[in-house]
Amino acid sequence: MVVIFFDEEFMAAVDVLNRSGEKVSEVELPDEIFSIPVKKSVLHEVVRMQLASRRSGTAVVRGRSDVAGSTRKLYRQKGTGNARPGSIKSPLRRGGGVVFGPSQRSYAFKVNKKVRKLAMKMALSSKLSSNELFVIDTFGLTQIKTREVVNVVQNLGLKNVLVVTSEDDVNLFLSSRNISDLKVLKVDGLNVYDILKYDNLLIIESSIPTIKGRLV
Repeated sequence: MVVIFFDEEFMAAVDVLNRSGEKVSEVELPDEIFSIPVKKSVLHEVVRMQLASRRSGTAVVRGRSDVAGSTRKLYRQKGTGNARPGSIKSPLRRGGGVVFGPSQRSYAFKVNKKVRKLAMKMALSSKLSSNELFVIDTFGLTQIKTREVVNVVQNLGLKNVLVVTSEDDVNLFLSSRNISDLKVLKVDGLNVYDILKYDNLLIIESSIPTIKGRLV
C-alpha cells in the first residue's frame, strides 16, 4: 500500500520502493501534475482521439460507378409490365453497386495540444488519488530475464501494470515484451489511453523529472 501525504506546499509525497517491495525513501510529486481536479469529459475526448487515429479506415465497397457492366437500359420503359429498368449496375439488382457504402477515409481528428497535456495531468492525478501510482527506485536488470521482471512486480503486489521509464533500458524492454499484463513505455511515449487502460502505474524514480519537464 502506497502512503501518500501532502506537505505544507501541497506537494504529494510517495514512498519509493525497491525491487523487494520495501520502502527505501520518499519522493515529492509536483501538485501541478499529480494533484489536479479530474474531468472525465476531457479524458474521454483525448482517449477517443487516440483510438480514432488508430483506425485504418480501409473499409470500402463498390458503388454504382465502380461495378463492371454496361450502362445500357435493360429494356424499354413501358409496355412490358415489368418495373422501370435501369442499367445492370443499379443498386436494386443482384451484383449491382452498393448505396451509401463505406469508403476509404481517415477517422483522425485534432484535439488542442493544451487539452492533451491537461488530460495527461488528469490521468496521472487520477492514478495518484486512487492509490494506483507507485514509484520504484530501479529495476536493476543486468541481463534480459523475464522471470526477474515478474518477480519484481509480484514483490510489489501489482497486476496489470504500466511501467514508465526515461531511459533506453534494453534489458527492461526485452524482458517485459512477453508479459501479457505489463507494458513498458518511455516518458515521451506516455499517453492518456495507456495510463487509464492499466490498473496500476509504476514509475521509475529517475523518470519523474522527465515527466515534469514534459508537462510543466
